[in-house]
Amino acid sequence: MTTHLSFTSLAEINTALLVVLAADAQTSKEPDAKPRPVLLTTDADVKAAAALVLRSGEYKAGANETLLLHAPEGLAAKRLLIVGIGKQAKVTVNGVRNAAGTAVRFAKPRGLRRLVLALPESSLLPPGPCARASVEGAFLGDFDPDTYRSDRKDLSVQSFTLAAPTEADDPARKAALKSAFAEGVIVGESQNFTRSLVNEPGNKLTPTILGARAAEMAAEVGLDCKVHSTKKLHELKMGAFLGVAQGSAEPPALIVLRYNPEGVTGGPVLGLVGKGITFDTGGISIKPSEKMELMKYDMAGGAAMLGAMRAIALLKPKVRVIAIVCAAENMPDGKAYKPGDVVTAMSGKTIDVINTDAEGRLVLADGLTYAKQLGATHLIDAATLTGACVVALGTANAGAFSNDDEIFARFQSVLATSGEKFWRLPLGEEYADQIKSDIGDIKNTGGRHAGASTAAEFLHVFAEETPWIHLDIAGLAWIEDSKPYIAKGPSGVAVRSILEWVRSY
Repeated sequence: MTTHLSFTSLAEINTALLVVLAADAQTSKEPDAKPRPVLLTTDADVKAAAALVLRSGEYKAGANETLLLHAPEGLAAKRLLIVGIGKQAKVTVNGVRNAAGTAVRFAKPRGLRRLVLALPESSLLPPGPCARASVEGAFLGDFDPDTYRSDRKDLSVQSFTLAAPTEADDPARKAALKSAFAEGVIVGESQNFTRSLVNEPGNKLTPTILGARAAEMAAEVGLDCKVHSTKKLHELKMGAFLGVAQGSAEPPALIVLRYNPEGVTGGPVLGLVGKGITFDTGGISIKPSEKMELMKYDMAGGAAMLGAMRAIALLKPKVRVIAIVCAAENMPDGKAYKPGDVVTAMSGKTIDVINTDAEGRLVLADGLTYAKQLGATHLIDAATLTGACVVALGTANAGAFSNDDEIFARFQSVLATSGEKFWRLPLGEEYADQIKSDIGDIKNTGGRHAGASTAAEFLHVFAEETPWIHLDIAGLAWIEDSKPYIAKGPSGVAVRSILEWVRSY
């Protein structure tokens, strides 16, 4: 998809589809108060073209609600699409992102290959962040997961243009919008890169192939990349990672990416660690067959780190970053690790394996230790780690844990920009007690209760005192049903939040 930023009057834009956002300006709390839709533009011609239908009461400007007008009077555009973003008093930049995705997904099945979206005008919607969010949403809306259909039709939107108000011709304002728009292109493409990885079947994306895809991306954007396998894991004494990998005919991959900005020698070194289980059967503690096919997405945390690193390399924040993705398959063959086994992690801690389906925390344990060995002073990990987190939070929020209030406050402060929702869950000695082992140092599961917190406490053992955030994205990494603004399938969650957390340094 090609992208453009325009400063042309909306009425003069000749396009197959002109998109304008609308909000419900009704402020009354009376139960019978009717919605009062208003267009978020100052363009008089666009307002005139939509005035009659907006007065009819048929359209309410609800979030992602659409209304299409053909041959709108007074406009050069062939069609005018109005997309709602909800109550005017509560509009958000993320609502703009979703509305842009809705517009693209509206256009795709109708064969509309080019569209123009009017940058919304509202005192509650800052132009720069909205410009960035609009193009991000357009990229996210354009992605579909039907990669391997033999009769696949390419319905992609070929051209997306964001039309800024003509008064934005002020040089400083124009430059700011151009910069924000360019950022949005990078972030949208990077999140879709993550989604493309997560979407791949396990036979098409083995750990080795994931390593090759990471190396290819790194070469394109200028990152240092090394991909190691079994021999290196033995050298590093990554017994936890090796334990998970030993049951598969596919060798593991330890993917290490480095971003070293020119002129930066001091300050923090941020360590990004991702779970990269390219297929998870559960191992000897095998999963039920129902929906096991979705376990190709068990590498979504690792893929999020790769997408974030792509964006970091292109946006060039002045902070050093190391990313580690621990990729393996969790399979149940005769060499597979078993319940009751004891494995020794890279840190020297011994782990009593209670359940081989709690494998993600094992590979992350060695990943966190290695990140510290490579010099990381602050850590963040992401993983589709526990079903317990999904039970606790559903699909509205991902889980977040931290051993340091300051680092978490920094992470929380960037969520308004990323538009992603994370809810902090507790750590504590009570949860640590649940994973104490009789035979070794710790168990890899702590029983049925508080499973997300005991899993996080397991990782805390390896993060130790290093400031650390753990993101459990199990509930949000895969979208079960299509939404107006995004297709069902991989979401690419956490890419934007991790990126903004890094940029905050």
